[in-house]
Amino acid sequence: MLKEQYDFILSSRNTLLDYIRGISEQDFLTNNSSFGRGSIRNLLVHICQTYCAWIGERALGNEQEFLPFENYQTLQDCQTYFSQANEYIGLFIEKFKGNELQEMELHRNEEILKVNPLQLFTHVVTHEFHHKGQIMSLSRHLGYVPVDADIIR
Repeated sequence: MLKEQYDFILSSRNTLLDYIRGISEQDFLTNNSSFGRGSIRNLLVHICQTYCAWIGERALGNEQEFLPFENYQTLQDCQTYFSQANEYIGLFIEKFKGNELQEMELHRNEEILKVNPLQLFTHVVTHEFHHKGQIMSLSRHLGYVPVDADIIR
């Protein structure tokens, strides 16, 4: 079921990324302190970092190097990073197939969290959608007309 749900998320994300292709390079990088991470680029990178931290590093045990936002200058750079996140999600879904409700322990900073794979999956997905909304609002402030990138559109 998680695979099918992630396919819906990918469809929504692809709609967002297609929309961002129509945003100028300057606007893509424009910082606005009212939107959390500041720019469309930063928000996209932050979404990827979150997938890679929670799924790649904590759930799958793959050590991550988190590069500064400035290392991602184009939408293509961000899409390459999303490819890494997608790979981790695929491995995660396969690893926990049939055990989505089994509790596991994850390390975050100096604490141990008890979560199940379904919670973890839901966490990263809802995080993405939260920031997708910020991207749409930020683009509106930059003079663009956002598209409908909901799951059902």
